[in-house]
Amino acid sequence: MKIMMALLLCLLGSQAKATIAHPPADTARLRQHLQVLTGTPQPRNYQHPAVLDSVAAYLSRQLRATGAHDIGEQSYAVRGQTYRNVLASFGPADGPRLIIGAHYDVCGEQPGADDNGTGVAALLELARLLGQQPALPYRIDLVAYTLEEPPFFRTTNMGSYVHAAALKAAGVPVRGMVALEMLGYYDDRRGTQHYPIAPLKFIYGSRGNYVTVAQKFGNGRFGRRFARQYWQVARLPVKRFKAPAWLPGIDFSDHLNYWKFGFPAVLLTDTAFYRNRSYHETTDTLARLDMRRLGLAVDALLATVLAGGN
Repeated sequence: MKIMMALLLCLLGSQAKATIAHPPADTARLRQHLQVLTGTPQPRNYQHPAVLDSVAAYLSRQLRATGAHDIGEQSYAVRGQTYRNVLASFGPADGPRLIIGAHYDVCGEQPGADDNGTGVAALLELARLLGQQPALPYRIDLVAYTLEEPPFFRTTNMGSYVHAAALKAAGVPVRGMVALEMLGYYDDRRGTQHYPIAPLKFIYGSRGNYVTVAQKFGNGRFGRRFARQYWQVARLPVKRFKAPAWLPGIDFSDHLNYWKFGFPAVLLTDTAFYRNRSYHETTDTLARLDMRRLGLAVDALLATVLAGGN
């Protein structure tokens, strides 16, 4: 019963929503990024390394245009082929850093608009907005990962594993990590939101109209603060979810590798396959996405980062 009650825990809070003072995310730019990501000659999967290289080059150009510093690539070899994470930093060079990342590869032969084009587009738009800030109180590292998808998921070949392992080996202090994983699909109809355990719908509702901040039990203060601050500033519904790490879906993205190395991490998502029935299908297209709500998700992320609520 205690486990079930914990699974049903929804930390909704009672505070009034805060006002976001910064300029809003540009939905036209978000759409442009998604058009590039979904319009490659072949799908951006591990079987098309030239396509992944072209996407990595696009990401580097976009990040450079924001005024970010320490822009670079983290290259590594898998099965005789080189793959690349793309990195950029904002804020002071020293001190504990916040890692925000999204994977840019797809699973199989599909466009991957929501999975994970939306996460990458959000990362690029966040970078543009961070570049407009006169000063930041701490370092923020943005990372676009490669090889998150099968057949490399849960292996040491994941780009996020390579990045997290390098941070640990170098003794880099990390405030926490946020994985951006599918942020653009919403459905206001009843019965469109599903859960790993059926009773959760009675707490979180059956409408797929929200973003969730998901984390495991024992994730520390970072997760609590980030989730609370994001909920306070967001102008779209937000559900905060904590569960044991074994619950299906709770670790289904790049944040799992930061947990492996003892770094606190959360998942920011539209709940992926628990809502979007085009997950890993050829129908995961740009036409199915909601640019307005994707923009609102980015707005809340920026406000949370700037508030230092994490």
